[in-house]
Amino acid sequence: MDWDKLRVFHAVADAGSFTHAGETLHLSQSAVSRQISGLEESLNVALFHRHARGLILTEQGEILYRTAHDVFAKLAQVETSLTESRERPSGSLKVTTTVAFGSVWLTSRMREFIERYPEIDVSVVLADTELDIAMRQADVAIRMTPPVQPDLVRRHLLTLRYHVYASPDYLEARGSPRSAEDLDDHDLIVYGEDASPPVDGLNWLLDAGRPKGSPARRPVLQVNSIYGIYRAVSSGLGIGALPDYMSRQAAELVEILPELRGPEIELFFAYPEELRNSARVIAFRDFLLEKMAEGAI
Repeated sequence: MDWDKLRVFHAVADAGSFTHAGETLHLSQSAVSRQISGLEESLNVALFHRHARGLILTEQGEILYRTAHDVFAKLAQVETSLTESRERPSGSLKVTTTVAFGSVWLTSRMREFIERYPEIDVSVVLADTELDIAMRQADVAIRMTPPVQPDLVRRHLLTLRYHVYASPDYLEARGSPRSAEDLDDHDLIVYGEDASPPVDGLNWLLDAGRPKGSPARRPVLQVNSIYGIYRAVSSGLGIGALPDYMSRQAAELVEILPELRGPEIELFFAYPEELRNSARVIAFRDFLLEKMAEGAI
């Protein structure tokens, strides 16, 4: 196959249109279209269904795209290994983690990392859906569940625990619960049905102290992110559970019922096997371990 045509095909499949692919490749729409037509003629198959709203891969196009995607991912890894200096970490580093952990803990520490390693170009992708780092959608990931892909290197970072908080205004107005049973008389803020919490059972406040088999408490508010729960608790709306890494943000809140603990969350650092000896990955991993060992979580 013609390598240039394959490169154009991969860009078109990613972009979903000739126009957007042309912008990425700095080619005109007509030039992109000619390259795709030439590739289809050489293979004697149609690679795209063309319609007014864009392009959709045919079955044969899907097969070619998966293979091309693998090839380009491998080439990116080879390029990294050929150009990166192990003594002086440099190059691009794309990090992905959850929206809450990334927003609250990680991004506030990136200034120190970047000042320490100015030749590493860092980008952070916050998403509660996991990016496929094996396919190089990101270089490394900080995850709340153990990675299951066999071709990933993983390192356990720490165990996160939840604590129960309320605002001073709420406690002044409603009083402080002295036991889990007292939560029956309080307003609780929990994850909503549309949330994707990292582990099951994070709405444990609805059942804590309740007799086995009895109905769960009715929350005053459901929120689909832990940061949203924090903001609602801070406003004085009710009581909520927050993880260790939000301790700085929760400094103005009051921890209550310290004997209550929800499910533990294991925090992992993961990256592809091909990046095991990458200087920039090692530097970032060691930085995370250093910050967490300092108790900065």
